[in-house]
Amino acid sequence: MTVLAYRTEIVPALWKFIKRCHASRRWPFFLKFASSLPADSPGWLLPMSVFCPIYKHMLKIIDTGEFYEQEKPLSLKDLKSLVLILKQALWQLLWVIPSSSTQKVSPNPSGLKKLSVENVKTRARVGLSELLTQLQDWNSRLPFTAASDFYSQEATSENFVSQAILGNTRASEIIKLAPFLAPFTSRVKIFTSQLTCSRQSTSHSALTRQRFKIRRSRLLEDAFDQLSLLSEEDLKGPIRVSFINEHGEEEVGIDGGGIFKDFMENITRAAFDVQYGLFKETADHLLYPNPGSGLVHELHLQYFHFLGSLLGKAMYEGILVDLPFATFFLSKLKQKYNFLNDLPSLDPELYRHLLFLKHYNGDISELELYFVIVNNEYGEQCEEELLPGGRHMRVTNDNVITFIHLVANHRLNYQIRAQSTHFLRGFQQLIPKDWIDMFNEHEIQVLISGSLESLDIDDLRSNTNYSAGYHPDHELIEMFWEVLKSLSSDNQKKFLKFVTGCSRGPLLGFQYLEPKFCIQRAGVPGLEEHADRLPTSATCMNLLKLPPYKSKEQMQTKLLYAINSEAGFDLS
Repeated sequence: MTVLAYRTEIVPALWKFIKRCHASRRWPFFLKFASSLPADSPGWLLPMSVFCPIYKHMLKIIDTGEFYEQEKPLSLKDLKSLVLILKQALWQLLWVIPSSSTQKVSPNPSGLKKLSVENVKTRARVGLSELLTQLQDWNSRLPFTAASDFYSQEATSENFVSQAILGNTRASEIIKLAPFLAPFTSRVKIFTSQLTCSRQSTSHSALTRQRFKIRRSRLLEDAFDQLSLLSEEDLKGPIRVSFINEHGEEEVGIDGGGIFKDFMENITRAAFDVQYGLFKETADHLLYPNPGSGLVHELHLQYFHFLGSLLGKAMYEGILVDLPFATFFLSKLKQKYNFLNDLPSLDPELYRHLLFLKHYNGDISELELYFVIVNNEYGEQCEEELLPGGRHMRVTNDNVITFIHLVANHRLNYQIRAQSTHFLRGFQQLIPKDWIDMFNEHEIQVLISGSLESLDIDDLRSNTNYSAGYHPDHELIEMFWEVLKSLSSDNQKKFLKFVTGCSRGPLLGFQYLEPKFCIQRAGVPGLEEHADRLPTSATCMNLLKLPPYKSKEQMQTKLLYAINSEAGFDLS
């Protein structure tokens, strides 16, 4: 396959043929095996079946310079057209052309045995899906076409989403094989429905809820000691937490869900902090497992399993956490193998060095490189062979491509394989692979952390309830929304955390916040002592208790003090 993909012109030649036939809507059956298919088969079936796996393999070998700058083997303009053609062909196979459970195979006049059209269609479906997935990955790195070009118009309807949620339908099969055909928001709705059904099917009465006391000063250790003992079923059930403050006293507040959300945000911040030693960060401050974690923590693999279940629990409960992961590590959640072109998300400098070797015009053996790599963890340098006997095997022009891919494999896969494996096991206790496979790595990051965009105040306002005398047109409520809009983006996120326990809103908007955000009047208008109070919150009910302040300035001062307080839930 490598010879066909990289040492022949078969990809551009097949693309010219496909493009010409698509434009003319005529697919001449002049290929050798065309006559061995039934006469009513789509003319593009065989060309696509050949083109897709070869080009998909090529995309694993070429580098970013060849793809984007040299535009090899296809121009970026052609790639946009290719995505549209592949998408149409795949939709035809998945939705329009019916499948036959039985099919007679008989000889044709030339004496050739007819191919099973169902076998060819299956190969074409898989090939088209895998190639479009690869192209979407490239498009996520640096867009060459609009993200919507991968969507099928028919897959954007609410009816399609409803059918996909039902399961055992053509729509649900499309989501499994080619999720990119549906918009991200549609897939989030399907994912949210799967989570809801799973939570509802896990029967936990109030008496069987898991309850834990966590010292704020020993947050991670207490959580690990207690929560890591839970079974998969218990992890999926309600977990209630009460915090013990620095005085050894239990903080005021009944956990109706808000304190648990606060706990999840704080423990993930502590556990994934690079100072703790389990995770490192790239030059872009993106997280990935520390290859040397075993030098820091004796129980590091147990902790990785625990952290995987923590992330899974956050997603399972719909709690957004501020954890920016490196793209290559997010691939591990999909059980994907990382290749050379994933290396920039870990070490762009090493990637540039490897590309220098790949395109080096001189005698590489003169560079005195061998099939070894030097690991440097906490000041300890250790030389490791990339192949048996590698320290005696010089890198030459003939084997340099092998060397490059072995180095990338070592950094991306081999070094953190144990940590990633244990993390994935914990994660999959709550989030099955087929759920997460609906999304690419960049979309998974949005599922974990939400959008980086500022808080949508208008959306929040249109999904807010009022009580105790407040209403949408109340003078003080108008003042409140003006104050909130005037705050910085960071303070708006702090406000959201203050009232809901999470600094980012629901992925599909505040109409999905449960229960709805509510502003309740706290105090009697005109009483000086009431107007001097701080606003308080009940995060378990997404409730803001807002005193009747006399001016916008007073309201802003009090609100900023409250949302920036570190007093825990005693303030509520």
